[in-house]
Amino acid sequence: MDQSVVGPGVPLTGAQWARIELLLPDRTPKRGGRRRDHREVIDAIAFKFRTGTQWVHPPERYGNWREGCNRLRMRAVDGTWERVFTALVAQADVDEDLAWAVSVDSTIVRAHQHAAGARNKGAPAGEPGDHAIGRSRGGPATKIPLAADARCRPFAFVPTAGQAGDVPAFTDVMARLRVPRPRGRPRTRPDVVLADKAYSSRAIREHLRRRGIRAVIPVPADQRSHRLRRGSRGGRPPAFDRESHKQRNTVERCINRLEQWRGIATRYEKTATIYLAGLHIAGIFLWSAR
Repeated sequence: MDQSVVGPGVPLTGAQWARIELLLPDRTPKRGGRRRDHREVIDAIAFKFRTGTQWVHPPERYGNWREGCNRLRMRAVDGTWERVFTALVAQADVDEDLAWAVSVDSTIVRAHQHAAGARNKGAPAGEPGDHAIGRSRGGPATKIPLAADARCRPFAFVPTAGQAGDVPAFTDVMARLRVPRPRGRPRTRPDVVLADKAYSSRAIREHLRRRGIRAVIPVPADQRSHRLRRGSRGGRPPAFDRESHKQRNTVERCINRLEQWRGIATRYEKTATIYLAGLHIAGIFLWSAR
């Protein structure tokens, strides 16, 4: 069953759990007491992000909400969720179930009033000063620039403030494309990058050209007119493969799958670190269900 389209109460399947169980830290408590099973806690965290509910109102089957909240924060800070997400992508690459035609786009999500008030003092390392919340036309918001593969699965996320531009975040998204391999260096360079007209800039095209990545990005009418006005000084127009560009909808479909999780479609988390962890957990469910 496709876990991207099922209801909020559906836990990890046995096949999904088999993919991720060995990627998680040791469950043995260092000192006395009983630590809840990882699978139970992940199901509780996923329920919270799928439904957008508050931590204090989970169903009884998920037990004490504090352990789920603490485990989410602790594993977000030490990078566990991102490592599991990356390992699942790497396994798909080993199984030749990974297409390296990468589509890039962004989406804006509204930040709920509960997302306000994060303290700068004591924030996790790497937490942006604005907590990736800014003001767009719809009010407080977070923008999620992301890359997706040809099968509508997320490759990388870089949450930014809602008013931030897509072009400055592009290089950050590309920098997070890092898929480990059994031998040699991780793969960081896709075969082709597909994007819409918003990404048609000299800086982006030069960045891709320098790395030997084919760009499939249409040229806006104003840029085309400007080049024609300059005549021979305008240079040759960038190559554009219209047929290949039809695959760009995969990133939009990936965004739709992520935003079926209500806690992703609306941001309730105060820090960007925890919200990014939610994105990684949603990605873990998508990749483990392949």
